[in-house]
Amino acid sequence: RRFSHIFSSWRCGSRETVCAVFTRLNRKSQEARMSLQSQTAFAVVPMLPQVAKPSGFVGHQEQRSGVTGNRWQRKGVSTRGHADRTTPEPLKAPLLTGLAAAAFGVVKRLRRTRRLQSAPSKVGTAKLSPEMLGWDVQGDEALRRQLELALERGGLQGQALQQGKKWPTKSEVLSKIPRDCLVKETGKSMMYAAASAAQVLGCGYLAWKFIPMTTAAIPLWMLYAVVQGTLATGPWVIGHECGHNAFCNEQWLQTLVGYVMHTALMVPYFSWQRSHAVHHSKTNHMTEGETHVPRIQKGKTNKYLKLAKVAGQGTVAAIRMVTHLVLGWPAYIIAGVTGGPAYGKTNHMWPYAPFHNGDKELFPGSLHKKKVLQSDLGLIAMSGVLFYWAKISGFWPVMALYGIPLMVTNCWLVLYTWLQHTDVDIPHFDKDNWSFVKGAFHTVDRPYGAVLDYIHHRIGSTHVAHHVCSTIPHYKAKKATEALKEHFPEFYLYDPTPVWKALWRVSSRCTAVQKVEASKDGMYIFT
Repeated sequence: RRFSHIFSSWRCGSRETVCAVFTRLNRKSQEARMSLQSQTAFAVVPMLPQVAKPSGFVGHQEQRSGVTGNRWQRKGVSTRGHADRTTPEPLKAPLLTGLAAAAFGVVKRLRRTRRLQSAPSKVGTAKLSPEMLGWDVQGDEALRRQLELALERGGLQGQALQQGKKWPTKSEVLSKIPRDCLVKETGKSMMYAAASAAQVLGCGYLAWKFIPMTTAAIPLWMLYAVVQGTLATGPWVIGHECGHNAFCNEQWLQTLVGYVMHTALMVPYFSWQRSHAVHHSKTNHMTEGETHVPRIQKGKTNKYLKLAKVAGQGTVAAIRMVTHLVLGWPAYIIAGVTGGPAYGKTNHMWPYAPFHNGDKELFPGSLHKKKVLQSDLGLIAMSGVLFYWAKISGFWPVMALYGIPLMVTNCWLVLYTWLQHTDVDIPHFDKDNWSFVKGAFHTVDRPYGAVLDYIHHRIGSTHVAHHVCSTIPHYKAKKATEALKEHFPEFYLYDPTPVWKALWRVSSRCTAVQKVEASKDGMYIFT
């Protein structure tokens, strides 16, 4: 009955009633405890000479039941000593009831906290409008609606869509980064590289040693693939840092570490180094950008908007997450999918025809082409290692220990690149209005959490600083980020939206862009 009373009181939201019940239960528990202590004290009486009770002395319980003897003796509990005593039943009920009520309290408080955190703040905030950001949308209801949806769905509070900003020069931005952020420390870089490699090798060894290669162990192998693929993204980022000349001052060591790390993950190191440099030099450029350049929508709709009307927005999100996260990396390496239209179809293993068909070359000159072929040598050697491994161990052990985790690593790579430069409220620019600073500052940092920041060397939470100056070592990027936030608060972008939620939003909503003629900065905005 007490439990039901507490539960009903809590469900009705009567905090005062619950507190009163707790007080009453606490008082009864104290009385029971004191009664137990007194009974324990009197338990030694039988060991002493018997003392006659006054005639007519009978307790209330004895009067009611007609049975003499103390309460614990009637229940069959020994009173001879402490070791023989058990917890009396009257104490258990208040204890269990109190624990149950406390659990209800914790659950309700957590739910209330989550509800308050997820609800938009109504204090001190006003709904953003295109006019507040400097847009002239009078007479253009379609543009107004497009901008209002971007502001409503996005997490940047319209900061990236602000019109008429006075942009600093590249030298002005770089001058605000502390000089020591550009100092590379070979020992520290090698320590991070060794730690990342050791984590991957250790995880692989444990899986090989303890997970059986059986059908029943498939769930364990899938869990291993997620963990190992996540860990292997660490060496990927180390190789990425080597490709940016941010690892150490010893060029031979930097090239060796980057080449080995990326080749082990089936990445053409020199080819990717060149294309990624183009990505940094032309970030969010609509024609000359590289990787995740959005499609231009012609007309009032596109194929994904049509699909959303028929099958729902969730279907669009699911399809695009598969095509980008699972197929995106091999499609980009083999055919240049999502690359800039200026370069045509490209291939990171073969820089000649039929992939030499754009207005610009992605791998210009004989030197870059020679380095592409040098990357191929590493891939051939790694393929030979995998073939020999499969020959002596079988196909499925290789897939379980290496192949499927590598797919997870590629998913992480694409996810980072995609989310750092794409969202409903992040614009792209035409060639007449683009600048390096605009591109760098339209990169966005996101909250990946302490664990992923450690494993992936802060590649997602300090990405703006990385694009402002790609030679900053990852262990000094946080300090550089703080400097950018301090000196350029109106340009630095940080979206607090949880990553999984941002991924769903980008997958379902960022399907194509259109140029907005009313924009003073030549913006392309997602439809």
